[in-house]
Amino acid sequence: MTDRIRLGVNIDHVATIRNARGGAHPDPLKAAELAAYAGADGITAHLREDRRHISDNDLKNLEDKITLPLNLEMAATEEMVAIAVHHRPHAVCIVPEKREEQTTEGGLDAAGQIAFLKPIVEKLTAVGIRVSLFIEPDDTQVRAAKTLGVPVVELHTGRYANSVNEELSSELNRIKEAAKLARSFNIEVHAGHGLTYENVMPIAAMPEIAELNIGHFLIGEAIFIGLEASIKRMRYLMDAARAEDTADFLVKHIPL
Repeated sequence: MTDRIRLGVNIDHVATIRNARGGAHPDPLKAAELAAYAGADGITAHLREDRRHISDNDLKNLEDKITLPLNLEMAATEEMVAIAVHHRPHAVCIVPEKREEQTTEGGLDAAGQIAFLKPIVEKLTAVGIRVSLFIEPDDTQVRAAKTLGVPVVELHTGRYANSVNEELSSELNRIKEAAKLARSFNIEVHAGHGLTYENVMPIAAMPEIAELNIGHFLIGEAIFIGLEASIKRMRYLMDAARAEDTADFLVKHIPL
């Protein structure tokens, strides 16, 4: 039995539904409170430049009223750094962001932006914020995270989520090796993007990974079974995967 893996619930798309019509419902704060009741270990919210889902007022409400740690996803811009320094959430995850994208399309190129990112990381760290970088599971990006001195990386699992057959095995191995390298640098490893009931267990089984951040799928499933049941099911699958040895789990559940 390995250490319990944490579940961070991303509530962005509760706000997306609210914003489709305007008004106050459904309320992301209520979703965060229900997620805590259902067994989440943290709440993630992405404050985008265009405010397409989470708003500044949502961020204030979450910071003031939830009891779980708040993980603020944000782009590396002057505006977002100032907002983070003002609110001082438990953690900030720096992500790439493009106005035209529907969702985050890949990991941050930390290796190509070390000089740009270093003062941002230092400024956030100086006010007590735990800084994470959302990166591809790639040696070069993990080594850049070490150079930048961040305590956490979040590995992008989008390619894995869209893979099948031999590519699936290759992506799992890529995530595993990146996680092992990060841990060798004493960097805590998180993972997320595209994770579902069907594909979460091989990722959750990796003992190097401390936390998964999942949102869109859980909010989508909540339409059919309710948010509490949606989160509890994910929590169960993560715990079940973690209870097995990783190698045994992969042999049993993944076609190689």
